[in-house]
Amino acid sequence: MVKVAAEAASDKLAQEIIAYDVSEQLAITEAFVLCSAPNDRQVRAIVEEVEDQLRLKAGAKPLRREGERDGRWVLLDYADIVVHIQHEEERGYYGLERLWKDCPTIQLPESARGAERTPLDEL
Repeated sequence: MVKVAAEAASDKLAQEIIAYDVSEQLAITEAFVLCSAPNDRQVRAIVEEVEDQLRLKAGAKPLRREGERDGRWVLLDYADIVVHIQHEEERGYYGLERLWKDCPTIQLPESARGAERTPLDEL
């Protein structure tokens, strides 16, 4: 499921896709997938693609979906994995990578790692 979610996000040009194995730290899920986008519209497009691909390829539907209205940080909870799709400003501010840096990363194929973040002053 992690690979499917990461590839779906990458297909919609998500930036800096990272997956963490949080199973040793949390009892509620096995993995987090983090990614970001430079605008709200792209966040929504990534959310839709992740949901579509997980439904098609893994037969999974999210148990919970939070934050969609604002389009700044959408959380998709599939029990085994949680996918965080953030606007790049929220990603920088909340720094989930700092919170989970002690957890092992899950190796993703090159095609599922997304683009590097574009600095805001270049937009």
